[in-house]
Amino acid sequence: MKQVVQNYKSGELALLDVPVPRCKPGGVLVRSAYSLISTGTELMKVSEAGMSMLGKARSRPDQVAKVVQSVATNGVPATYRKVMGKLDSYTPLGYSLCGVVEQVGAGIEDVKAGDLVACAGNEHALHAELNWVPKNLYAPVPDGLAPRHAAFGTVGSIALQGVRRGEPQLGEVALVIGLGLIGQLVVQLLAASGVRVVGADPDPARCGLAERLGAAACGDPASAAVETAVAELTGGLGVDQVYLAAGGDSNQPVELAARLSRDRGRVVDIGKCRLDLPWNAYYEKELDVRFSRSYGPGRYDPSYELEGRDYPIGYVRWTERRNLACFLDLVARGSVDVEPLVSHVADFDDAVETYQRLKDGDLKAVAVLFRYPGHPGHPGHPGRTAEAEAPAVAVPAVNVKPSQARAARTPVKLAFVGAGNYATSMLLPHLAQRDGVELSTVVTTTALSAANAQRKFGFAEATTDLDAVLGDKSIDAVFVVTRHSSHAELTRRALLAGKAVFVEKPLALTEDELTGVLAAVEESGNDRLQVGFNRRFAPLLNEARKRFGARTGPASLRYLVNAGRLEHGSWYLRQGTEGSRFAGEGGHFIDTASWLLEADPVSVYAITTPGNEDLQVVLRYPGGSTATISYVTTGPAGLPKETLDLVADGKALRLDDFVRATVYGRKRWVSSRLPKARDKGQNAELAAFIKAVRTGGPMPVPLESLVATTAATLAVQTGLVSGAPVTLARTR
Repeated sequence: MKQVVQNYKSGELALLDVPVPRCKPGGVLVRSAYSLISTGTELMKVSEAGMSMLGKARSRPDQVAKVVQSVATNGVPATYRKVMGKLDSYTPLGYSLCGVVEQVGAGIEDVKAGDLVACAGNEHALHAELNWVPKNLYAPVPDGLAPRHAAFGTVGSIALQGVRRGEPQLGEVALVIGLGLIGQLVVQLLAASGVRVVGADPDPARCGLAERLGAAACGDPASAAVETAVAELTGGLGVDQVYLAAGGDSNQPVELAARLSRDRGRVVDIGKCRLDLPWNAYYEKELDVRFSRSYGPGRYDPSYELEGRDYPIGYVRWTERRNLACFLDLVARGSVDVEPLVSHVADFDDAVETYQRLKDGDLKAVAVLFRYPGHPGHPGHPGRTAEAEAPAVAVPAVNVKPSQARAARTPVKLAFVGAGNYATSMLLPHLAQRDGVELSTVVTTTALSAANAQRKFGFAEATTDLDAVLGDKSIDAVFVVTRHSSHAELTRRALLAGKAVFVEKPLALTEDELTGVLAAVEESGNDRLQVGFNRRFAPLLNEARKRFGARTGPASLRYLVNAGRLEHGSWYLRQGTEGSRFAGEGGHFIDTASWLLEADPVSVYAITTPGNEDLQVVLRYPGGSTATISYVTTGPAGLPKETLDLVADGKALRLDDFVRATVYGRKRWVSSRLPKARDKGQNAELAAFIKAVRTGGPMPVPLESLVATTAATLAVQTGLVSGAPVTLARTR
């Protein structure tokens, strides 16, 4: 088997062929699926190995002290031979992985061959194809948790133990200094505990990531931003806890901790940073300095780690293994999200190159994963093709014979479920002015918002009773304009009630939700559904498409979306309940691409930029056409939000943010430079929907297309998790 090793004397990194470890009693033999590079601890070790002998000595004064003692005891020649022999040996790397149990040793009864486990330990969870792991250093992976996420188990346990040492209380304020891998996990764990968090890190990308993952505010410790945030959150009293998750030789983290702590606050050291405590500052505030020892109780105890002797739960509630299991459970339940921390996934065969890129700074990363051959998620899995191994998202078939659609009376009576910003700014102004439409009822969860919508747009009634609206046979169509997590269920209920439905994107956040909507269509025979994909109705884009004309060959499409950053506290950031930001609005851009290419996608490949939410989504279509959607949150405010280029058959179409369009061909066509307004198609889309409801004609967009776009949007998240292209599998 292969294993990553390093020679500490020369700094050489190698992927070495070594014997397969024996499966001993009291443990299991695990075949690695994913292992995690600790970009802090491991890179520090790799960097030290590349130093001169003097540099190594300066970086490890503890080891120098041991050498001096050995010289006094054994003499210079013996000590020299001993030290050089140790330095000139291969040492292993790695300590956090997830894999499949291949063999079970005697005395093990809690897992069996084929089970997925997360493993810990710098001697047992190595970057190697196979590892023997003793009982107290592995934990079964909960059902549904992806192996690449379970590979975070060990570093998650380190962060979890650090938080436990801080003893957080509901409503407290904490400062996390250092927003690398451990710091990002500490932020999430504290936020999940009801603690408001301020983060400090000189890297603005890491600060932005921490804020998206739950921090109240983050900033460069050298600026005034951190102190200002602490003052605002604590009324100038100082934070209750400080977590030192930084590394390096600077004493600034320790000094910052003293300055921003409240009287008798707690300072927890998790990382390996300089700890020259300024005596006066710590004494005057009587600060409680605590150390967090790695994964938790049991660490460095051979009887616990190697012999499997557990500590009684009545005396030691949280041991290494219990912390590991607890963290896996938190990730499985969505309380902690590790996916945004994944900066890069590399094949294990490229391990040496990956370490070198990290060391040289070519690869900027929070967390890097190795993906192993032989694992079903790896394209080189034996006996199977890469295409067969690609993860898949189902595109459910629409197997329903719709009932005869009745033409609505005039005026068409509409009900709105939800009256938030989008409904009141982009939909209702168009409908309130449209002849042949009656705004019948508005339904909201709060009485005042319903009353406001009724007053502003002239609804006949305002209510909080959805059941009454769905039971009102005089209502022809229902608009679902609520938060994303409720779309699928409200759509399903409205379809079963026999209403035509206009639901804002997204239609669904999961495959199960999408299946549930189609089950309602099948049960009711009601396929009168429209999703708010309005770009295809934009007049300027329609004119440009007409000028572009028909195509015969494959096309290449590029769509740049300058989404911008969200304000802190936006409900769009609640990924645990409302899905990712792209899941919420990405369907817009996929639908536009599919409409222009006149087909539905067959596969999706998605990657994210380290440290932020920028996405690259590549869609493959029948006939060889491709579309690339660049969804960026880090662009400048002055950059147009949406630009699109379509190239095929020697022609090109360019759309500049719905204010100008150009078609290049034998003749060049350019739209007016000064349009009356940026029209993204909402008015035309609503007109088409109302016409379909009034006449009983087909919906503006075929249901099959709505389903395909929704499935492709869901496949983006699947692809980010798997690190591989996702096949869109049509079912029958």
